[in-house]
Amino acid sequence: MDLIRGQNVESALTILHYSPKHAAKDAEKVLRSAISNLQNKDESGRVDTATLFVKEAFVDGGPTLKRVMPAPMGRAYRVRKRSNHVTIVVAQREQPIQAAKAAPKAAGKPGSKAAAPAVEKPEKKTVKKSAAKTTKSRKSAKTTKSK
Repeated sequence: MDLIRGQNVESALTILHYSPKHAAKDAEKVLRSAISNLQNKDESGRVDTATLFVKEAFVDGGPTLKRVMPAPMGRAYRVRKRSNHVTIVVAQREQPIQAAKAAPKAAGKPGSKAAAPAVEKPEKKTVKKSAAKTTKSRKSAKTTKSK
């Protein structure tokens, strides 16, 4: 799930299809189902898959089936057959955000100190811990036997 979280749908499908992990097949089926659900839900028509991305992807624990397996000497071992819930949320991206936005120009000369914004530094708190060492001395007890 960590491989496809935040990826485009097309690249996520490619990653899951060629992944050697056994769980990748099930994750690919769930992803295809999520894409299909989004396309059927949209009333305006077909959604362009180039604008889709994996918004969330996680696996939660599901119900556990408890079974009994025979063991030696008339005993029985408990076997827990675990299951899980796979959740993949697909969303449509807005228009591509431009990485280089024009920075607001400062009033005055570009080299002036008034044009630079003030940056506050976070305060560092130091906590000193003093550890008191305690040593215990052992006293050997002498026992005497009386005859």
